[in-house]
Formats: sequence, C-alpha cells, structure tokens
Amino acid sequence: MNSQKQKILLSDFKFKSFDKLRYGDTDRQGHVNNVMFLRFYETNRCELLYSQEKKFHDSSGAFVIAQASLDFLKEIFWPGNVEIGLNITKIGRTSITFEQAIFQDKVLVSKSTSVIVHIDTETKRPKALSELQKKKLIDYKKST
Repeated sequence: MNSQKQKILLSDFKFKSFDKLRYGDTDRQGHVNNVMFLRFYETNRCELLYSQEKKFHDSSGAFVIAQASLDFLKEIFWPGNVEIGLNITKIGRTSITFEQAIFQDKVLVSKSTSVIVHIDTETKRPKALSELQKKKLIDYKKST
C-alpha cells in the first residue's frame, strides 16, 4: 500500500464496494467489533471475484483465502456504512494478492493485504488461473 506518510484515499482503489453497518455488528464498547473488519474485506473481495458480470471463476473452480493481515487504524461506529477499496497487487499462477482499505465517512479506518488461491472444487488443490481469468483480473491491478 501507499507509504504511511502518504494519505490513502478511496479513489486510490480500482474496485470499490460498501457494506451497511448493523446494530448486531457492535460490541460492548459501542463500536463495531474487530471481527467485522474481516467480513467487510471478504464482502469486497467476493463482490469482485464472484461477480455474475465478470465471471472470474468457472464451475470447477473456487477462491479460498490463504493469508490475511490487517491494521486497525480507527474505530468504526454504528449506524452508517463503510466503503471498501481493493487493488490487485500480484496475479500469480494460482493466486491473487490484494490490498484493501476500509473507510467510514471518508476516513481510513483499516488497511489489509491478503492472498487468495484459486482451487479445483473437486480435488481442493490449487488450480492454475486461466489466461482469460488473468486478462479480466488485470483491470484491477495497481499500477507500479
């Protein structure tokens, strides 16, 4: 992601989505529970990878998370929405590396990196991404 000194904006991301905050997302401290951050990132990735329009996967393939790290920068408060941004930083033979960030009211509250592996749904083993999949994914790759 951008260096810590450089301000990260939602407009820095190639794919964006949002999620509605629910009262049940909160904890006893009155803010959104930290576990929900992972759910927001998952929602964002899945909206891209399982898009009916883009069709990044086929009937014999699925995407599973292999690695995730995130930084909690600020609290999120209910009610409201969060916006989630996503860039692809690497497209490998069987995997995709993402950088993501969550914003509430245009304020950066978290950033994350993750690796998703494309698997064969029958064997549960890594499955090479097709050239067509890679070609579609390149639209979301961050410029270097």
